[in-house]
Amino acid sequence: MYGCKLPAMPSVIQIPVEAYLDGSFDFEPGAEFIDGDIEERPMGEFDHSTWQQAIERWFLLHATEWNIRVRCELRVQTSATRYRIPDVVVFRRDNPIEQTLTIPPVAVFEILSPEDRMSRMLVKLADYESMGIGTIRVIDPKTRVIYRYEHDRLEPVEFAVEDLKGLPAASIDWKALESLLDC
Repeated sequence: MYGCKLPAMPSVIQIPVEAYLDGSFDFEPGAEFIDGDIEERPMGEFDHSTWQQAIERWFLLHATEWNIRVRCELRVQTSATRYRIPDVVVFRRDNPIEQTLTIPPVAVFEILSPEDRMSRMLVKLADYESMGIGTIRVIDPKTRVIYRYEHDRLEPVEFAVEDLKGLPAASIDWKALESLLDC
């Protein structure tokens, strides 16, 4: 046996998408599925959940008027081999109800956790954009800076009020939304 090379062992066990969707493998409930790999998401802390709740509340206040639904941590299939779980997702009420969204939502929001890595976040944001999601925002709860992701670029939002792409009646008033923060 000396001198023989052993075959390289994969560092990650790949699983079929069906096993991810039916939960037959043991992983955290908020884990994402990326090309056969399970990627666990960082756990939110108080600041994270406070922003998540405020964003959800903002859109719930306008859900009927804007004909939308808003959900926290709802699975979104961004491609055939990628399933992401945004912190908050906004989608049209007239879309068919799906347990996992396959129709591009109107908007997704990610709130940074201390364990988040920007390189990993940028890949996730690119997945959202390639799916056709028009409004992609990232919030840093520590600094209260809101970032817009468009065309592979992440830039601070410079407007106090902004419209949601693809939904003309809907807008985000960031000052009013911040007043919903329970901190």
